[in-house]
Amino acid sequence: MLTHDDQERIGFERDAAIVVRDGVVAEVTSSARAAELPAAERIDARGQIALPGLVNCHTHAPMVALRGIAEDLPTEEWFNDVVWPIESNLTGRDVELGARLACAEMIRGGVTCFADHYFSMDAVAAVVEECGIRAHLGQAYFSSQGAQGRERSLEFALRYRGAAGGRITTALAPHAPYTVDDTDLAATASLAREHGLPVHLHASENRDQAEASLAKHGVTPIEVLRRTGILDTDVLIAHGSGILDRDLPLLASAAGRTAVATAPRGYLKFAWPTTTPVRALHDLGIPVGLATDGAASNNSLDVWESMALTALIQKSTTGDPRWLTSRQALHHATIQSAHAVGLGDRVGSIAPGRRADIILVDLTGPHTQPVHDLAATLVHSARSSDVRTTIVDGRVLMRDRELLTIDVDTVVAELGERMPALLDRSHGRRIQDYST
Repeated sequence: MLTHDDQERIGFERDAAIVVRDGVVAEVTSSARAAELPAAERIDARGQIALPGLVNCHTHAPMVALRGIAEDLPTEEWFNDVVWPIESNLTGRDVELGARLACAEMIRGGVTCFADHYFSMDAVAAVVEECGIRAHLGQAYFSSQGAQGRERSLEFALRYRGAAGGRITTALAPHAPYTVDDTDLAATASLAREHGLPVHLHASENRDQAEASLAKHGVTPIEVLRRTGILDTDVLIAHGSGILDRDLPLLASAAGRTAVATAPRGYLKFAWPTTTPVRALHDLGIPVGLATDGAASNNSLDVWESMALTALIQKSTTGDPRWLTSRQALHHATIQSAHAVGLGDRVGSIAPGRRADIILVDLTGPHTQPVHDLAATLVHSARSSDVRTTIVDGRVLMRDRELLTIDVDTVVAELGERMPALLDRSHGRRIQDYST
């Protein structure tokens, strides 16, 4: 079993047993002692390792419906010519089916919680309620929608905060500083403080955005977040691969309130020249959670892949093979990701009092044997398909690779029927224009 000590350092405990009562870890003990306890249900996980459920800290779950539609394109063309014209066709049913398929993929990959930032989020919340996963949800908005966009984001956040028996938490979700103006960002910051809500948005996604913002406005996107008060709230910044050295003092002053989500596969696909500055953020005490972004850009919702890529890319960009270590990568995948979505006191580790979000991983396959370094095996050899069982709030959502709460075949069949209408771009409409 993967453990965290009182300093949150990663360790491993052998021959462990986890006792769960009412959705909470009641006790971590030995398998011999657990065998003597009365139980309504027992799961025999001999030969497997128990990990805290993984957290996907930034995604657009319904975009699995757009997986593979816009390949090998620069960011501007990807948005303007394909993705945003198609998204103008989205119906609530499309969002629901996409979310259902995404949740199936994430549960099978050991993700027990995801942070979503999208449209028609009532449909996503309904899927979360039904399928049993945990989620941090925000209704995205642009300034082009007028005040109604911001108002709908607030209304959603207040209505669903604490829903699904506490499995749903919420955030205000302005899209980004290049699509949401300073007035709306300042109003969002004020609403966040008034209602005790966090903020989840894209910012300094890449270096081009940062440099274009400097050229046009004389400030970086992070400086925009400072002057509009967003950095005075609890804020989750998606991507941040364009964070500049001049931004670091501002982020340092917001440490304890700010987190960043990194989704490295998409940065590689878009050929962005820089990645999330994980080491600099670490030195500031800012948690960096692991993410996949949406499957339209990332092609999968595989947090295991994000973990391995983060470790490898950090070694390459820093020129230091000692950074990130496998244990550091596991720290990002567990407790740091939990902190990033505001759940660091509830999930991210297996310990008494924590919610029972647990995955069981089989390391007996030929690609994971022999095990000389358990952390390295988990980060660099194990795959999402090695997850055998996924548990959220003490409820088994997948047992021995069988999904128990989602009928994938039915979802795929209906989604396929709806594809022609969804993919129609003859109208030429966009919900927004992308320009750095």
